[in-house]
Amino acid sequence: MGMVFILTLLLLGFINHMKLKEKAFPQKSRQIYAVIAEYGSRLYNYQARLRMPKEQLELLKKESQTLENNFREILFLIEQIDVLKALLRDMRDGLHNYSWNADIDPAEGWNHTEVIDEEMSNLVNYILKKLREDQVQMADYALKSAGASVVEAGTSESYKNNKAKLYWHGIGFLNYEMPPDIILQPDVHPGKCWAFPGSQGHALIKLARKIIPTAVTMEHISEKVSPSGNISSAPKEFSVYGVLKQCEGEEIFLGQFVYNKTGTTVQTFALQHVPEFLLCVKLKILSNWGHPNYTCLYRFRVHGTPKDDS
Repeated sequence: MGMVFILTLLLLGFINHMKLKEKAFPQKSRQIYAVIAEYGSRLYNYQARLRMPKEQLELLKKESQTLENNFREILFLIEQIDVLKALLRDMRDGLHNYSWNADIDPAEGWNHTEVIDEEMSNLVNYILKKLREDQVQMADYALKSAGASVVEAGTSESYKNNKAKLYWHGIGFLNYEMPPDIILQPDVHPGKCWAFPGSQGHALIKLARKIIPTAVTMEHISEKVSPSGNISSAPKEFSVYGVLKQCEGEEIFLGQFVYNKTGTTVQTFALQHVPEFLLCVKLKILSNWGHPNYTCLYRFRVHGTPKDDS
């Protein structure tokens, strides 16, 4: 505030000085005043942005992420539609040539074409339906949209990357990093992961409801879609614990596993049996596949038998 007050006094003094010379240089005075007013407005806007409440900055960040997700999904769908259109067009052209070259009635050939088109349409719909279905086919009680959440007090700090900043007039003012609860969401695109520094970290998860956990699923992108051409930041060894007393009590070991980076992108692991219902689970990453700076988690799921509340 002191700096703004001093600048205001200097501006007023400069304006009065210009008014004395305005009779001799009226046009030049107006131009200088306009320039000063513009930079004063920029300075005020920048200070207002710095004073913006944390909640508004988080809202801006979430809206930016949502727009980015929607844009990527639209591009992906456009690519898939173009591929399907080309496939159907090629098959239709091939069938059309066959119907005219073969020694059959043209009318019967067109009827046969319509049947094949209908079968192809059904096949495409079936493939799209399968793509939309969940591959694991088990309820995910760590799903954010179902009510699960990450307990930040029991979770590692996020990796700080100076290259991932939002800039305003060339000044970096906000780190654009994914929050830990991104691992509880089904949107798995390159870069949509939670990163923590080094090769060891942990995340404390409050499940959507109490369950007897039976399995967990770890998901990561493949090397084929990775922008860097490798997935060395993928988790390797990890362990899972159940946590008693509202996420703050004793930890119960449920199993230790290895995510195979050359296997399928979605891998499910069976947990050892526990006799009681748990509301909280802790994921501990013990190593990654070689990245020296950080480890990146895409999606983590928890499966089990829910408590009957009836």
